[in-house]
Amino acid sequence: MTAPYAWQPDARTVANATLTAFISRHGMTDYDALLARSTADPEWFWNTIIDNFGITFTTPYQKVMDSGDGAPWTRWCVGGETNLAANCLDPGRYDETMDAVVWESEEGAVRRWSRAELRAETARLAHVLRDEGIGTGDAVGLYLPLLPETFAAFFAIAAIGGIVVPLFSGFAAEAAADRLNDAGAVALLTAESTRRRGRKIALKLVADAIAVRVPTLRRTLVLRDGEDAGADPDGWDPGRDRDWRALCAQAPETWAPLALPADTPFMLIYTSGTTGKAKGTVHTHCGFLAKLTADFGLSLDFHAGDRFLWMSDMGWVVGPMQGVVSTFLGGTLVLAEGTPDWPDPGRLWRLVERHRVSYLGLAPTVARALMRHGAGPVAAADLDSLRIVVSSGEPWNPDSWRWFFEHVCRGRVPILNVSGGTEIGWGILTGTPLHPLKPCAFAGPCLGMGADIVDPEGRSVADGEVGELVLRQPSIGLTRGLWRDPERYLDSYWRTLPGLWVHGDWASRDAEGMWYIHGRSDDTIKLAGKRTGPAEIESRLLATGRVVEAAACGITDPVKGQAVALAVVPAAGEAAGPELAAALAAAVVDGLGAPYRPAWIVFVDALPKTRSQKVMRRVVRAVFEGRDPGDLAALLNPEAVEALKARVAAGQAVL
Repeated sequence: MTAPYAWQPDARTVANATLTAFISRHGMTDYDALLARSTADPEWFWNTIIDNFGITFTTPYQKVMDSGDGAPWTRWCVGGETNLAANCLDPGRYDETMDAVVWESEEGAVRRWSRAELRAETARLAHVLRDEGIGTGDAVGLYLPLLPETFAAFFAIAAIGGIVVPLFSGFAAEAAADRLNDAGAVALLTAESTRRRGRKIALKLVADAIAVRVPTLRRTLVLRDGEDAGADPDGWDPGRDRDWRALCAQAPETWAPLALPADTPFMLIYTSGTTGKAKGTVHTHCGFLAKLTADFGLSLDFHAGDRFLWMSDMGWVVGPMQGVVSTFLGGTLVLAEGTPDWPDPGRLWRLVERHRVSYLGLAPTVARALMRHGAGPVAAADLDSLRIVVSSGEPWNPDSWRWFFEHVCRGRVPILNVSGGTEIGWGILTGTPLHPLKPCAFAGPCLGMGADIVDPEGRSVADGEVGELVLRQPSIGLTRGLWRDPERYLDSYWRTLPGLWVHGDWASRDAEGMWYIHGRSDDTIKLAGKRTGPAEIESRLLATGRVVEAAACGITDPVKGQAVALAVVPAAGEAAGPELAAALAAAVVDGLGAPYRPAWIVFVDALPKTRSQKVMRRVVRAVFEGRDPGDLAALLNPEAVEALKARVAAGQAVL
């Protein structure tokens, strides 16, 4: 055994898992048999998911998948008609009085919408959008924090046949406008303001700056502060701006979502490219719903009645995912304004306690940030409501995984690790409640995906070897190309290893069949003839307890080809200087060998991160090499890039 299991499912967990009933119902002997059949016969699998979970079609489809034009252009649910909003808000699926959405402000004020109220608000907004001339095929931007109204907007756009364009609520005007121009957006939905870490953020002012940069934009609907905002404020453009609440107050509260060809695009989510403009991934009514249903309803064991909290943003796939999963599978979506650690480090844990959250999601970066504050804030909260934790966004390191499992999960709640992406529609690798846990590991591939790990020639690698994570077949959740850029889509995913979807992650499998992610393959460091993921080096640094975050990258070296450069955030009480640099270098060498001795160690206050909390190693690498770092629109903290440039220019901690 390569590592001990930290958690084993007990008999009750196995008996109550949706997977157990599914395996039995379809005559399988065990999970491995289900995985094998879902891979060998994806048509059977996706037909079965649609039937088992009751995804409805106003016109039945004739064929679930058709790859006649090649795997990259597979069509799904051919001939069928459906609508994602109609499925998620179907009044016959669940008790209409149950909470659909619960929202808490930074100050602790709470709002609740029942399923009936969410559907009524969605219907009112659907009427307003159509009255404002927005119709089928029109792209509509969402420049909103996570509010109940955000999900009414999400479903209303889908209901009328429009295309949702979720934007990070912290985007500057230029970044948002670039995406809306690419989408050809005709309308933007925003809020007058929101609060973050005690500060009022004037979203409407940014929306105004966005609007003047997007010639196709005809309308901006604004969610005014307060329930009765009164007269139009200063800066209101009467030809463009509309009062969201005022219009909805006069609109009918029923709307029949349009029946659309099942594979019709309903959402464009933009993901940052390594260089150049952001990539517009294309998701469809049948594809996004079926993929999330398979991953959450089956593998990740989301149950009707679960209360789901994941402090995120609509600009990351997690935002739209929450709305679809919680409504279609009968849960309650718990939303919170602001950040997990403000006004104090215990906020996230109080949210879990107060709202009896059973299903918690987070990125490992958030866990590391909260870990800095110690176990005290966690210990003070009653977390007995927790049933499952789902994590995604980046690889864990062992120390933070163990800390989270011990102090938050308290040794009883499984951490179901998922790796996938915006282009996938959710997961490639997953955990399940039927599998034991090892720190940082995945149980294996998601069902129906055909995932594999291959060498540079596309051959499967042996256990213990690191290779490229790929898909050997298309999946119903995959992006339907890149918006208006088919060649870039093929170049990005399908042409590196012809016939395979190359996702861009390094992965490996151990002797017990557990899978691991080792970082982005374009972040790979090659030293002494060996390819190493940055996470392997970063874990050595974090294990010292002397740094709280680290980014390792391979920079060009005229003699060795590549050398290791590190940007690190020292732990509280640690002095950034030669002694700490030497200790960190020694930790890397002791763990990985002399060829990995860092050439640079730079101490910073923060690493550049996306709004989904991923460290942007390509930016760190570009700064070390003095190159243009490319698209920075998704950065949460662009000031971190300038600070890093200054430290590198000063020659700090050159070893």
